[in-house]
Amino acid sequence: MKPTTLPLRHFLLALAVVAIWGSNFVVIKVALAQMPPLLFAALRFSLAMLPAIFFLPRPAVPWRNLAAYGLLIGVGEFGLLYLAMRGHISPGLASLVIQTQVFFTLLLAMKLAREKVQGYQWCGLLLAGLGVAVIALHTDGSTTVLGLLMVLAAAFSWACGNIVGKRAGRVNMLAYMVWTSLFAVPPLFALSLLVEGPAAVWQGLSQADAATWGAVLWQALGNTLFGYGVWGWLLARHAAATIVPMALLVPVFGISSAALLLGESLPAWKLGAALLVMSGLALNLLWPLVLTGRRRAP
Repeated sequence: MKPTTLPLRHFLLALAVVAIWGSNFVVIKVALAQMPPLLFAALRFSLAMLPAIFFLPRPAVPWRNLAAYGLLIGVGEFGLLYLAMRGHISPGLASLVIQTQVFFTLLLAMKLAREKVQGYQWCGLLLAGLGVAVIALHTDGSTTVLGLLMVLAAAFSWACGNIVGKRAGRVNMLAYMVWTSLFAVPPLFALSLLVEGPAAVWQGLSQADAATWGAVLWQALGNTLFGYGVWGWLLARHAAATIVPMALLVPVFGISSAALLLGESLPAWKLGAALLVMSGLALNLLWPLVLTGRRRAP
């Protein structure tokens, strides 16, 4: 059975990933100001794939696994998320709603991988869920039903990708992310041309400034290769119920980065919600250590 306690090194890696993912919503907002969303997603995964795919050998997993992960994360998660953030949902709310992937992943793991979620993990998720509910009850109305549905669908796609990535096992996750991007790029470019149109694609490419291209590069290297590479590496070594709740910190980093970089306010309800989320995370991560200490005590 895989351990439920995260080593400190693995915890710090997971924390770095969620910090990148949380602050990433500000970066996305910068890029979407000048670039169509599906084109943005296609360029992101193109830079994640090239030129690394010529230097990293294909991971020893079936082609169908690579294709499924690339489509679920590239097209399903980020294609829908970028579309939603182009006028249908605010960055802060998107960083919140996308974390419903935590609950989708745990349910899928229970159903498909037959993982057992412990009582303290349910309690931790309940606390974190209360924090998510507090944030949801204080939205400013800058969203639409379509936006919410698209981000929920993106969250479910992320959860399915978590399960697919976990089934790949202990492979080179950097190579895994590069080769799965191969299956995300063609459908994203095709959808961009079909949905957004050649004129919008050309305009987005010609008008993109240094900040936009910097955002695309950050999406490819920081978010995709490092973020999802490390996330998949951790999922291959720990139960989903141990790793996935860490993603509930993404809205905390999202709110903080929006406050620092966009000047958004931090009222008491936001701080209270952040406290609930962090309490749920602390329970999920520290309770196994408490139990271990009790067993070892004379």
